[in-house]
Amino acid sequence: MKLFIGGLPGDIDEIDLREMFELYGDVRSAIVVKDKQTGKSKGFGFVEMPNEHEAKETIELLNGVKMLGKKISVTQAEENNRNSSSNNRFQQNRPMNNNRPNKRNY
Repeated sequence: MKLFIGGLPGDIDEIDLREMFELYGDVRSAIVVKDKQTGKSKGFGFVEMPNEHEAKETIELLNGVKMLGKKISVTQAEENNRNSSSNNRFQQNRPMNNNRPNKRNY
């Protein structure tokens, strides 16, 4: 099960994220999303836990806790259907606003 983690402190890296979630079960992968230009964390990431029971328990235990003074959000991620199926990106599990105008590049 893939988890979305929001509100991450800026100095958290993949190793820190993996080690934190490994306290609650097996972790297949841990990714902190970074800005392409600056290389700095965007404040969110994803963790994949192969055991669904452990993942759901981790969500219950960690959602809303403070990490280095920042309250984090831990929810189940779902596949982002706006991208092609070959682009394996995930988004936070919440309703999408389909009434937004398309983003324009100027």
